[in-house]
Amino acid sequence: MKKLIVTLLAMTLALASAYAQDMAKATETAKLANEALVNGDYDTAYTGFKEALSLASACGEEGEELVATCQNVLPSIVNAMARKAIRSKDYDMALSLLDQAVSLATEYGVDEEAVKAKELIPQAKMSKANDYLNDKKFAEAAALYREILEADATNGVVALRLGMALQSGGDLAGAEEAYKLAAENGQDVAANRQLGTMYLKKAASALKGKNYKEALVTAVKSAEVCATANAYKIAGTAANALGRKSEAIEYLSKYLEMSPSAGDAAQIQAAIDQLKTQK
Repeated sequence: MKKLIVTLLAMTLALASAYAQDMAKATETAKLANEALVNGDYDTAYTGFKEALSLASACGEEGEELVATCQNVLPSIVNAMARKAIRSKDYDMALSLLDQAVSLATEYGVDEEAVKAKELIPQAKMSKANDYLNDKKFAEAAALYREILEADATNGVVALRLGMALQSGGDLAGAEEAYKLAAENGQDVAANRQLGTMYLKKAASALKGKNYKEALVTAVKSAEVCATANAYKIAGTAANALGRKSEAIEYLSKYLEMSPSAGDAAQIQAAIDQLKTQK
């Protein structure tokens, strides 16, 4: 019996010694990981804290404090890695890391880091979509802008950029809808300017093709959202061609009001005077 007790005591001491060694190793691993984190070496820091977490988890109650520390810091490291990827324009990597950060933060109960990651996701998508837009990859840009709007339909800046992508890609109806959404959500000046320019181009094309009715309607729409001299000139010219004298006088007069020193001012004034003398 005495021999059995001695054997059990020896086993207990050996086990305690093994736990102590594991805990020491876990602590040292976490220390090295923290040094890497301070130096901005996120990959090494992440690997180190993951290893320290595993080691500390095996140490029972003695390792609980270190486990909690590792769980708190790991999601923040992944978020930092994602921000670095965004700065490097590696958006696919950034989005993958942000998904990982959300997953880790949720698993470990680190709500603050989950919120940060979720806030960064649309920013990463926005940056990627903007690069697509600048590279004239309009369909790809529009698809990403739509994704962001699905999560937040009140983002006026994204709606504005979506309109630009759709307009450049030839989807004028979609662009119009996007610009109107942008105008409803704090981007009315920029959205109406874009919408007015889009209508103006359409009106000019219709006038050139002698589709005077379309030219008149679209030019008036342009002037309503963003009044310009050219919009009134096209509207007046189209109205004149349609025999709508009072409208022609009105719009051509507004053209001269906005652009009194235009090169064709005398010619336009003569046209107005002639219209006024006609029955």
